[in-house]
Amino acid sequence: MKNITISDFKITDPINIKTLPTHIEMDADDDTLKKELKKVRKKLGKLQDTLYAHDKYAVLVCLQGMDTAGKDSLIREVFKDFNVRGVVVHSFKVPTSLERDHDYLWRHYIALPARGKFGVHNRTHYENVLVTRVHPEYILGEQLPDVSSLNDITPEFWDRRFEQINNFEKHIAANGTIIFKFFLNISINEQRNRLLRRLNKKDKNWKFSAGDLEERKLWDNYMACYQDALNRTSKAHAPWFNIPADNKKTARYLVAKILYDTLKTYTDIKEPELDEDTKSNLEAYKKELNKELHNS
Repeated sequence: MKNITISDFKITDPINIKTLPTHIEMDADDDTLKKELKKVRKKLGKLQDTLYAHDKYAVLVCLQGMDTAGKDSLIREVFKDFNVRGVVVHSFKVPTSLERDHDYLWRHYIALPARGKFGVHNRTHYENVLVTRVHPEYILGEQLPDVSSLNDITPEFWDRRFEQINNFEKHIAANGTIIFKFFLNISINEQRNRLLRRLNKKDKNWKFSAGDLEERKLWDNYMACYQDALNRTSKAHAPWFNIPADNKKTARYLVAKILYDTLKTYTDIKEPELDEDTKSNLEAYKKELNKELHNS
């Protein structure tokens, strides 16, 4: 099986999204990929236990991609071996009236993971420079004091929004949140195949919406917005990773491997030491409990 390195997927220089791969050969069949994912996710689960005991860092995993990119199934498979107390998943949909009465980052801020936990955001704060950029009329629903018509949504508006997002991520990173941002990059042809599967499989029909076809017509617009977002916001403290996602099993393995290989470099993440008093009395505590067992 092909060895991978984080640098193969991390976006560190300006990219042309048309040249980013949506498929990668792993020199492995699906069964091998499933087995390798199982190994890595078990290691990730153990690492999360240590993260929880250490209680100094949180981990934010951001998943972005076009419809059918495989976000839901990736979450299910990558985090399967986590203790349920250690991972919280949020799927962000159309903002509620309460959310629209706050600034656009509010609902993402209150969903951030606590120290010791993983937070997985299925769609993220980047919807606010992706979907809203393709459909700027959505901005009008935010009731911003300086935006009363589409004419007010200028290039400078988007410049400010990107600056706000970068500041948001810089702030949470400086306060102990380790940020991963994954772009699940599928091809337009693969999306067509997955939409057809949704239509052809009765148990998948519920996932299909006629709106999916309307959004698909805007593919080039979305790709232009993704390219701009990736180039403006991939930072050392909050990097973007391009994940070739035409093969779902490959994408799941890559995300798990990048998470584990990055987090294991944090050598300060370890279980806390027992205090000297407790450590010196361990044998006495064992003796007391064993005595209780013999007397029962």
